[in-house]
Amino acid sequence: MRRLVLLPLLLSGIAVAQDKPAISVDTLKTVTQTLSSDAYEGRAPTTPAEDKTVAYIIERFQKAGLKPGNKGRWTQDVPMVEITATDVQPFTVTGKGAPIPLAYRTDMVVGTYRVTPRIDVKDSELVFVGYGITAPEKGWDDYAGVDVRGKTVVILINDADWQTMGREGPFEGRAMTWYGRWPYKFENAARHGAAAALIVHQTEPAAYPWAVVQSSWTGPQLELDEPGDHQDQSQVIGWIQEAVAKNILKAAGRDLSTLTRAAQQKGFKAVPLGLTLSGGFTNTIRRQASKNVIGVLPGTTAPGDYVLYSAHWDHLGRCDAVDGDDICNGALDNATGVAGLVALAEAQAKAGPAKRSIAFLAVTAEESGLLGSGYYAQHPVFPLARTVGGVNMDGLNVTGRSKDFVLVGKGKSEIEDIAAKLVTAQGRYIGEEANPERGGYYRSDHFSFAKLGVPMLDGGSGQDKVTGGVAAGKAAAEDYVANRYHKPADEYDPRWDWSGAVEDLTVYYQLGRTLADRPGLWPNWYPTAEFRTIRDQSRKNVQ
Repeated sequence: MRRLVLLPLLLSGIAVAQDKPAISVDTLKTVTQTLSSDAYEGRAPTTPAEDKTVAYIIERFQKAGLKPGNKGRWTQDVPMVEITATDVQPFTVTGKGAPIPLAYRTDMVVGTYRVTPRIDVKDSELVFVGYGITAPEKGWDDYAGVDVRGKTVVILINDADWQTMGREGPFEGRAMTWYGRWPYKFENAARHGAAAALIVHQTEPAAYPWAVVQSSWTGPQLELDEPGDHQDQSQVIGWIQEAVAKNILKAAGRDLSTLTRAAQQKGFKAVPLGLTLSGGFTNTIRRQASKNVIGVLPGTTAPGDYVLYSAHWDHLGRCDAVDGDDICNGALDNATGVAGLVALAEAQAKAGPAKRSIAFLAVTAEESGLLGSGYYAQHPVFPLARTVGGVNMDGLNVTGRSKDFVLVGKGKSEIEDIAAKLVTAQGRYIGEEANPERGGYYRSDHFSFAKLGVPMLDGGSGQDKVTGGVAAGKAAAEDYVANRYHKPADEYDPRWDWSGAVEDLTVYYQLGRTLADRPGLWPNWYPTAEFRTIRDQSRKNVQ
């Protein structure tokens, strides 16, 4: 058992753990290479590859020294329904001039949340609703004064002020808020009764090219299998290419740039386009359960309190082929995160039990909309009110050490204060998000816990590389997004430099150990954070 060292690095009276864990680079390499090999077929949930993936993670958790986390079981069943759109009819926009056909995959991608064998939309009126935001607390409603029931809404991606370089503005300027994310936009369209919701794809505000939309939104799509079969959702959800949107608006006598500028102003009024959309598709439906994998290191004196580490094990499985390769291996995203989870489990077990329990959660179906973590948060094995906080890992740094550590969505919780002291102790600094417009805090599994009150850290190496500086870091990040993200080329590379990952994992280890060995420590959200109220309510009656 390694002795915990608490150095007097105080922040609001908090001493942080500074012992140096033995993070195994061999574990990082082996787990990443194994899970991202072709034998695992891209780790798509509810496929035969899931069984192999789950079995391997359990094997590694057992070997690390964890105990089964779910009442003697290693897994939690997550009820899923797989919906595959087939026989997609060409969608057509009509009303003025020649009909505009929308080719599936190249011009648009479509799907549905509804669990039904057939979807048909006929002569549904098109309405441009700007950014599709309803935010009463900001006095902002893009649906004000318009009835979109049974109609098709055309929506811009991101927030209205995403082009503002700073953080000033109704939606935090350059930093994307939850209102800018595509799941919110589809949810809000459904709340207003839209029959169909189409988001205009633009690479910069979406933060990924059309190829990512195409690979992610075609083929089998997963949803949680819930009562009601999602009949409260829009019939059709999807994306259209920017050039296609321009043609549609031109046919309506409108200009996309002009409407976009109008939509960026408070008080914007939705614009009926005088056009209609028709089309449909058949759904192949398959119901079955996927699995979250849960391991735990039981605590000694406060075993009913939990510190949480999480990472998603899934990826896209078989996807659009590139140069004959149709397996999206997901090496960085997120075999590395699972590898980090295993390496942390090994290090924490080697250090011996902490006062609080430490839980390790490998969740399913992140790529399908945070489904595994969302299900766990709604049906927690460990009570959320007794979950102190934690760290989520979605892609480790494999490009060498960075001078900076970026807190994604900075300014949300007191966990950031602890992390900042640990980063400083490494001789690094807290950097700024390179692309806050991407809304990173709302795009991975920590968000499922955060929105139900659990303070979760999303942070890691920034772009200021020890070798090559910001230019090198930016080039590496851009190269990954352009050439490997959600593509078959996201494969294990034996040349990867794991030194930066080890530094980040050391911060995660020390943060977890600080929380786990201080039973009186309950970090909260800052008063201005959107999750503060629900945390205060959940903790109100907990002693």
